[in-house]
Amino acid sequence: MLAPETSAYRDTMAKLGAAVNIITTGTLEAPVGFTASAVCSVTDTPPTLLVCLNRNSRARAAFHEGSALCVNVLAAPQQDLAGHFASPLTMEERFARGHWSSMVTGAPVLNEAVATFDCRISQIVEVGTHSVMFGVVAALRSHETHGGLMYFNRSYHTLPAATA
Repeated sequence: MLAPETSAYRDTMAKLGAAVNIITTGTLEAPVGFTASAVCSVTDTPPTLLVCLNRNSRARAAFHEGSALCVNVLAAPQQDLAGHFASPLTMEERFARGHWSSMVTGAPVLNEAVATFDCRISQIVEVGTHSVMFGVVAALRSHETHGGLMYFNRSYHTLPAATA
């Protein structure tokens, strides 16, 4: 069985919408972060999610088994921040924007994020061009003030805030 062409696969994957996240590790003094949409839940017992990171990313070396991994789910007004963290800027320049704190693991937490999953990396699996990092959740935080930011068909879209 032949695999689809890479370009056809990418074009079709563009139709699979996803939340936009800033993934962080390190500490507030030495932060590392990148923008990702390849994030999903694995199981709720124990609460675990996965994050995919391109193996050529300069952020990759900072992520290793046992280290912190924080998923900061972006709010609709944070589209510029998503682009900022996807750019060739230095880590210092990236973290100059937003308000940052930490939770249990010490990884940088974006205070304005819609949701935060503060995790420890339990396993990293190398698959093709990407590292798949599994994070066991140590702490959670969520805010209902803004809608979410989605990436679909190669562009950003906003979702409305939750209504009571």
